[in-house]
Amino acid sequence: MRATLLAVCAVATLAGCTMASSPARLAAQATLAPTQGNAANGTVVFSEHDGKVLVEGDIKDLTPGLHGFHIHEKGDCSAADGTSAGGHFNPTGAQHGSPTSGAHHVGDMPMLIADANGRAKLHVELESLALQGDTSIIGKAVIIHANADDFQTQPTGNSGGRVACGVIVAK
Repeated sequence: MRATLLAVCAVATLAGCTMASSPARLAAQATLAPTQGNAANGTVVFSEHDGKVLVEGDIKDLTPGLHGFHIHEKGDCSAADGTSAGGHFNPTGAQHGSPTSGAHHVGDMPMLIADANGRAKLHVELESLALQGDTSIIGKAVIIHANADDFQTQPTGNSGGRVACGVIVAK
């Protein structure tokens, strides 16, 4: 009986060690603020698991319709028009394109679709994003553009001006 009790305690202790040593889920967040003359604002949360990054966004005060949505190379939203964030994050030198098919920048994201009230929600998993390593998006900026992304025009997708910017920070 005592040997059985010791065995159960040993298994429970080992199970606790195994659970404690499993890698923590990486997460990051960008709080979006409007650029000058715009009202768009919101939050984008990133969480990495199983080799993918889950992107969850809730953005308000957009004009209804489609909006380009990208990770930009610099974590700097100090310019009134958001241009301080630089170009699309593209550490692999790929062509601009859709993140759901074919070649594309690491920073290419799915289109945001704002409803009649100007609200856009996004819930998507992307394999091209990372929260660690050479292609980490932490410290970069999220930009929402005024227009739809055509996913063809190089290097930006012809998405128009920048209506919101937020720096991605680790959580």
